[in-house]
Amino acid sequence: MLKRMTGHLKDTWDVFAAEVRRVFGDKTTVVIFFLATVVYPPLYYYIYHLEMLTEMAVAVVDLSQGRDAKRFVHKLDATPEVHVAYRCANIGDAEQLLREHSVKAIFLVPKDYDALIAHQRTGTVTVVTDISSFIYYKNALMGGSDVLLDEMKTTQLTFQAAEGVTGEQARTQIEPVAYDDVKLYNPGGGYASYFIPALLMLVVHQTLFFGICVLCGDANENRRALRLIPPRLRSRSVYRVTLGRLLCFLFIYIPITLLDLWIIPYLFGMPQLGRPLDVMMVVLPYVTAITCFAMTLGNIFARERMSMLLCCLFFSVILFFLSGVVWPQSNMPRFWYVFSYLFPSTPGIQGFVRISSMGATLHEVRHELMALWLQAGVYFGTACLSIRFIKRFSRR
Repeated sequence: MLKRMTGHLKDTWDVFAAEVRRVFGDKTTVVIFFLATVVYPPLYYYIYHLEMLTEMAVAVVDLSQGRDAKRFVHKLDATPEVHVAYRCANIGDAEQLLREHSVKAIFLVPKDYDALIAHQRTGTVTVVTDISSFIYYKNALMGGSDVLLDEMKTTQLTFQAAEGVTGEQARTQIEPVAYDDVKLYNPGGGYASYFIPALLMLVVHQTLFFGICVLCGDANENRRALRLIPPRLRSRSVYRVTLGRLLCFLFIYIPITLLDLWIIPYLFGMPQLGRPLDVMMVVLPYVTAITCFAMTLGNIFARERMSMLLCCLFFSVILFFLSGVVWPQSNMPRFWYVFSYLFPSTPGIQGFVRISSMGATLHEVRHELMALWLQAGVYFGTACLSIRFIKRFSRR
């Protein structure tokens, strides 16, 4: 029994060593595994390090020129979201600035704004935004809404004072129930804190998947897939070949993944609420599931080195949308929700984002962990079957 176990370990080690040599001997794979995964995270963090768009230039067309309108414009300029860069006499001048991209939004205060408020009627402020980026719309909407809410309270206090109601009594009538606006997990509304953790998990998924497919495609293209298996293992159980290759990619990619998901964000000062051990417990089944998934598809479908490139590029955006970060999973059609769990990226991104950005414990992400380990087990079995397919195909 001990001799048999020792033989199995030696076979696995031989496959592991051969696969490591193959990875480091392929320039394309080295670039994908080491250059891409080291360059992308700092690049993303550098681009989005400001987290939020502030002081967005806007133009104001104040046709009223009354006291209330001027107070509205003054408060609008004081918000962190927008900056009143231009005060135009008419809407035509403001639209020209918008077309020239000198401003990203226009606030139009109508001529009867002060008169409507004086008669306790609703005053309307029209907002026109550059919709080429959703952030422009968000900033204009948030800045304008905050000012309008504050103006509503100011106007009501003025009317209450005219009726002889002042102080705490007036504030209680205007706002009988006080509330606090608390944003959980991302109080600053930072774009990088929301977007990049999920994106980096997808980068790990796609680079590892594509790198393995390149190796499989190279072996199939040159008809040496069977020769890459040690001769004494070609007629034996294929699980040792699959296990040896799996250990090779775990050995290479787990340190890379921890570098991308933990060390580089720490160096850039990004918020991390989870514990390193919890992140490691997600990374291990995640990398395992991706490796087995890639070996399965690569062995069967990658007939050339770059044959899976288009597939990888095509699915990158789809996988990001299916991950539940862009659109909540609860609102997805049932088919797409189930379909998303065919890919390790969905439970991996969900689990990591909850740990890193929300401070979840392993118990709270147990469903994602179970899904990853289930995928790892199923795809390990399909990877073994794909090697049997290679053996039969090569003999033909």
